[in-house]
Amino acid sequence: MPADPRSAATPPAARARALSKVYGTGEATVRALDAVDIDFAAGAFTAIMGPSGSGKSTLMHLLAGLDTASSGQAFLGATEITGLDDGALTRLRRDRVGFVFQQFNLLPMFTAEQNILLPLELAGLPREARARAAAKAASREWFDTLVATLGLADRLTHRPAELSGGQQQRVAIARALIAKPDVVFADEPTGNLDSRSGAEVLSFLRRSVRELGRTVIMVTHDPAAAAYADRVVLLADGAIAGDISEPTPESVLAGLDALRSLDGSVLDTAAAR
Repeated sequence: MPADPRSAATPPAARARALSKVYGTGEATVRALDAVDIDFAAGAFTAIMGPSGSGKSTLMHLLAGLDTASSGQAFLGATEITGLDDGALTRLRRDRVGFVFQQFNLLPMFTAEQNILLPLELAGLPREARARAAAKAASREWFDTLVATLGLADRLTHRPAELSGGQQQRVAIARALIAKPDVVFADEPTGNLDSRSGAEVLSFLRRSVRELGRTVIMVTHDPAAAAYADRVVLLADGAIAGDISEPTPESVLAGLDALRSLDGSVLDTAAAR
């Protein structure tokens, strides 16, 4: 079972046990994910890669509670999310999960600051006055930290249409982090960005892990993007097919080439680099 070595020291932020997802029936059956066992370490930046149709987005969606498993278990920390009802899943996604998507999904009528703070507004504050004041102060301090880290101080009053793609994605990252979620799931976060803006966004995701103590799990098709992560998990045909620690663009490309060749011994060699 592939696992980051650091996962032995602290409980994993997310994990899958015999996790499967099947679409269709009979001859139209598609097994998008096939009995996957894997741990994702807390306080780490992990990338998930694989050919089109390999199951990488399906795995992320199941771990994030965005889709339901056909069988097996998915955990966020100690909480098993498979089997939770809709209300419990909604609360879990609101309180413990952050999302960054290829489409920035910012509200066009809101300023950058309002978009960032939206998850806190949706979650509400404690009713008791003292607790509410303390929560506001703590939230504002964290907001200021995120704004400084992401370089957004001079863009807070701008609406999305007044921001570049890279700036919009930085706002989306701040929004994903504002509630201090257990895990941030990023689905092709640089897919709509030019190479320079994409590199900036990836650097900010890495800084959020190394400097702010967050956990990021990212799906990407780009070896250069995956190289920003601490670890790359490779999928093929719905199954774990490789695991690369301290990846470089070259080692990721070697792993992907090995997947295409369907040569397990070559894959083992590439993953060990």
